[in-house]
Parts: sequence; C-alpha cells; structure tokens
Amino acid sequence: MHFCAFSLVGESVQNPAAYYRNNVAHTLTLLDAMRQSGHTNLVFSSTAAVYGTPQQDSINEEHGKQPINPYGRSKWMVEQVLQDYAAAYGLNSVSLHYFNAAGADPCGCLGEKHDPETHLIPNILKSVASGGEIQLKVFGTNYPTHDGTCVRDYIHVNDLASAHLLAGAFLPTHPGAHAFNLGNGDGFSVLEVIRAAEAVTGQAIPFDISERRPGDPPTLVADSTRAIDTLGWKPHYTNINDIIDTAWPWHRDGETFKPW
Repeated sequence: MHFCAFSLVGESVQNPAAYYRNNVAHTLTLLDAMRQSGHTNLVFSSTAAVYGTPQQDSINEEHGKQPINPYGRSKWMVEQVLQDYAAAYGLNSVSLHYFNAAGADPCGCLGEKHDPETHLIPNILKSVASGGEIQLKVFGTNYPTHDGTCVRDYIHVNDLASAHLLAGAFLPTHPGAHAFNLGNGDGFSVLEVIRAAEAVTGQAIPFDISERRPGDPPTLVADSTRAIDTLGWKPHYTNINDIIDTAWPWHRDGETFKPW
C-alpha cells in the first residue's frame, strides 16, 4: 500500500518540481523495486483532484481526468503509469480516489495532525480548542456554490481504511489496473462544516475571509457506486456532524495520542 506523497494543492502550484519528483519519479522507483522483488499487487493512494473541475454534480470514475493543479496531475500521471505497468509487466493495482479525508478513530487514540495543517475540520477544531487564539480562515466566498464557499465530500478515515483492506483482498483475483472513488456521496460547504462544528462543540466559531487558494475547484462530490458494488464497501460515517464528533475529542484533549 503506497501512501507516500506531497499533497498540498497550493504548495504544488508554487513548487511543482517537488511534486513531480516526489509523487511521480519516486513512485517509479517503488514500482521498479516491486518488479525486481516479484511483488505484483499495489494499492495506491490517489485523489479526487485527478478530476479537476467537475462537469457534473456527482463524480464517477468515468468522469474526464483534467486535474487543474500539479498535485492532481502528479497523481493522474501515476495512475496512467499503473495502467501501462499492468499491461506490460502484470503489475496489478487499485487506485483509490480519496475525497476529503476527515475524522478520528472513536477510541480517541488516533487523530489528524499535519504540519502545516491545511485541512478544514482540524483547523476549525484547533481554533475552538485554542479559545480563538488560532484564527480560522475561510478561503474564498465567491465560488459558484449555494453559499459562495467550496463544497467537499468528507469521508471518515476509518471508512478509508476499510476500503484499503477490501482493495487488497480484491487484487489477487482481479488482474489489471483498477480505480475506485471513496466518498460518502454528500457535499458540504465550508460554511456548513463550520456550523456543524458549532453544533458539535457548543461554541460559536468566528473566522476571517481570505482570498481563494489557487487550484481549488468549487465542488467535489463522489459517486462511490463502483466501490460499493465491486468491493462490497460501505461508508459508515455519512453525516458531517458524526464525522466532526469523532474528531473533536482528539483536538479538545490536546492531540495527545498518535496522528494519522
């Protein structure tokens, strides 16, 4: 299972060389090592960013691949490489298109922490946990969406984990290069996520409005029918309040355990 990548959209626009070197060239090194060692099955951590700006409300795997930033392009390049390696070398793969990974394990021992932190939900909850000392920023309020802020499909990390296990079990009897979307099928705007976090935490959450970040499409919502029908996968966390409710104790209690 290949999870290693640079994954910040804005950073990829500013420094594409690092993204193509790390995400594409280093993956080629991994694939060649797999060939040399006789390993033939790979589960690849990909992204919804391969689709670019959606041409329909719900994105399935047949949607055109037109990524609008170097991060998305680097992942799509690897998926095309995997198709060629399957045809030429018999190296089988499943590429999993994450939509917005979120949440924490309900045990409270695994949570989300990045440096720098760019994901919306942890930034909201860090702002609450800090008593407002960490100011929340909303990047753009003039997108062509119902409230002007970006709309995203948030998928719980435990649901992502279960999909990886199912993909690993699928590969030995299904040669080739496969791709599956992983999302819960509902889109929530930035402002809707903030309101949901206010309901979970019981606190008002102030924010500043900043300029749009380059490379952010207005809407990304998954059609995960293929993963449900083919892998037998089913997301258990589909309500944004429930997803935030698993993450809040992790941030409230000081992120004292392992990050994911």
